[in-house]
Amino acid sequence: MKKVAIIMGSSSDLGVVRKAAEVLDSFSVPYEVHVYSAHRTPEEAKQFAQSARDNGFGAIIAAAGKAAHLAGAIAANTTLPVIGIPVKSSTLDGIDALLSTVQMPTGIPVATVAIDGAANAALLSVEILAVEDAALAEKLSQKRAADSAKVLQDNASVEAEFRR
Repeated sequence: MKKVAIIMGSSSDLGVVRKAAEVLDSFSVPYEVHVYSAHRTPEEAKQFAQSARDNGFGAIIAAAGKAAHLAGAIAANTTLPVIGIPVKSSTLDGIDALLSTVQMPTGIPVATVAIDGAANAALLSVEILAVEDAALAEKLSQKRAADSAKVLQDNASVEAEFRR
């Protein structure tokens, strides 16, 4: 099975990316977590991206706040799918990171999830890997069924409470 890379621009993003790691753990998907900054360690980020495919990765999750250039910098240096997580910061509530992550030039796509949306970033990476892994696709189907059952159970409880 291919691995997923989780890269954050700063260790202060760890609280957000932990959710991605938890989701990947729940699917038994191998991953690595790194701190590489597009601005403070651009050469290391570039080298990681350029060698990611040869190192067994199938997708890369990149989380960054404020200037949020990390996902784009990674995507510019690999043909693997890159999923950007805009991280909420104290200045503009993550809107700056969202816009920086989602506004990529033609030819360098970055899939972008919600602000602090690490769980969905991990799920998207699992979906990408599941294209070639039937067992992983089955785990995704089971999770969707369990999520659906939970909503229907909640609905039944709410309907029972308000039944007149």
